Amino acid sequence: MTQTGKVVAITGASSGIGEATARRLAADGHRVLLGARRTDRLERLTEQITAEGGAAAFRTLDVTDAQDVCAFVDAARTEFGRIDVLVNNAGVMPLSPLATLKTDEWDRMIDVNVRGVLHGIAAALPAMRAQGAGHIVNIASVGAYEVSPTAAVYCATKFAVRAISEGLRQESGGDVRVTLVSPGVTESELADGISDPAAREAMKAYRAVALPASAIADAIAHVVSQPPEVDVNEVIIRPVASAQ
Repeated sequence: MTQTGKVVAITGASSGIGEATARRLAADGHRVLLGARRTDRLERLTEQITAEGGAAAFRTLDVTDAQDVCAFVDAARTEFGRIDVLVNNAGVMPLSPLATLKTDEWDRMIDVNVRGVLHGIAAALPAMRAQGAGHIVNIASVGAYEVSPTAAVYCATKFAVRAISEGLRQESGGDVRVTLVSPGVTESELADGISDPAAREAMKAYRAVALPASAIADAIAHVVSQPPEVDVNEVIIRPVASAQ
């Protein structure tokens, strides 16, 4: 594999924003390690990237398992020698009104959207500090800034990611850059996990003006490419036609 660019580990890389980011960063000359539960998709994506001249590898990943996330980061260092960027992208969005009491779905959102990000930070931060540089990119949502019906718990998890990102930025000591990327409605498979019929129907209308995942990947590529002394802390990306 060509030893150019940065080494970037991406969670939730099997579809949507994660997949688009992997393709864009590999095309830019970065070396990417892809993580997700659906390894069949990761394998195909890795083959496509390498066939196009990029450098990519993959590993199965469950972000709710702290040891698995540590092994994922270690795999990046084993495969490519270091880890420069971690993109904490894995997320779930099973929207429903609070009154439906879908507590299992609430727990799942907390485990993936919040604990998954914390596991990523805990795995990558020591290595980045030891090498004197690094960049953690956390994918949140416009839901980190506003709340809408059926999305209370989802938004709470994204508010948490925003708070964690800001805390990490303040504590970084200048060694590790931190970026929060908050997409508005974007083409992805997130809505496929909505089990509540009313919420699922409402999401169809909401997604009528969705951005392509490549638009978010372009934004991530921009922040990753900044010179070492520049830290782009927050990026909010919405469709022009979107009210939210």
